Amino acid sequence: MLYWLTGLSDGGDVFNLFRYITFRAGAAFFTALVFGFVFGRPLIDLLRRRQRNGQPIRTDGPEGHIIAKAGTPTMGGLLILSALVFSTLLWARLDNPYVWMVLFVTVGFGLIGFADDYSKVTKNSHAGLSGKARLAIGFAIAAAASIWAAWHHPPDLSYNLAVPVFKNVLLHLGYFFIPFAMFVIVGAANAVNLTDGLDGLAIMPVMIAAGTLGVIAYAVGRVDFTDYLEVHYVPGTGELLIFTAGLIGGGLGFLWYNAPPAAVFMGDTGSLALGGALGAIAVAIKHELVLGIVGGLFVVEALSVIIQVLYFKRTGKRVFLMAPIHHHFEKRGWAEPQIVIRFWIISLILALIGLATLKLR
Repeated sequence: MLYWLTGLSDGGDVFNLFRYITFRAGAAFFTALVFGFVFGRPLIDLLRRRQRNGQPIRTDGPEGHIIAKAGTPTMGGLLILSALVFSTLLWARLDNPYVWMVLFVTVGFGLIGFADDYSKVTKNSHAGLSGKARLAIGFAIAAAASIWAAWHHPPDLSYNLAVPVFKNVLLHLGYFFIPFAMFVIVGAANAVNLTDGLDGLAIMPVMIAAGTLGVIAYAVGRVDFTDYLEVHYVPGTGELLIFTAGLIGGGLGFLWYNAPPAAVFMGDTGSLALGGALGAIAVAIKHELVLGIVGGLFVVEALSVIIQVLYFKRTGKRVFLMAPIHHHFEKRGWAEPQIVIRFWIISLILALIGLATLKLR
């Protein structure tokens, strides 16, 4: 919104700063961060009053959670989403189709998560919306976003899959690109949702992945950078750096209250929305496969559940002591902060590997 102040600039005054994506990204970060600090405590107090019993704790989960996490309110993702949407609308160019596409996915999946969380706390049960309903609505949102992205991609990239590391390699998927992109968005949303099981576990890897995708978005949105790096140029995607900066600022504001022991949980409101946002950004910037590297932690968490379920149905035995895999390590005696920090380290390493794909050609 404030980008339009550049119309008041003569080229040599303070209004000229609003032309620069990097300046507006920094402003979005601090806007979202301050938003989180200002509204975090009032929101948590409101959630505590509304949710007398807090988030329902699964009785089949780790035993320590039943006591340690009882009464903690959920839906803390509202804080992240509010800070993110506010800062993005304030600082991003609102004539950019990719900004609206990613916002559409984020808010859409946030509403699915909110309905799921609301159902859980009102029924005082860990069973919220049915899985089929969540997937059906999620795929509908992802379908609209995928078509939206394909429509606005340059003609030489639309309906194609870019392969990292291999220079100028494009796989023409045709209309199969749409279901592929839908799978990326819905898969990312649910993978982050599965990761959100310990205090602070999901939000830091999400911020790391968002920061990485934001840098890539800025690079592929500049023709000079893409010429140097020999990657595909996607005009307009640089504005997504502002979105990711807002996500990081809002995420840090949330982490202040979500750090162990958590005063509030993200809930499906936050995890589904943020995961969907990562998937949507990857589709927009034509780095869907790189998301699998950058968000490798989420992939492993999701695979651990799939493997556990399939193996149990086939043999009646379990591969892991408990799935998702972070609970497996809890069962093995790892302390919660130990698991969380080690998973953060893994996320950072994977993010650096993902960034390296820009230069490895």
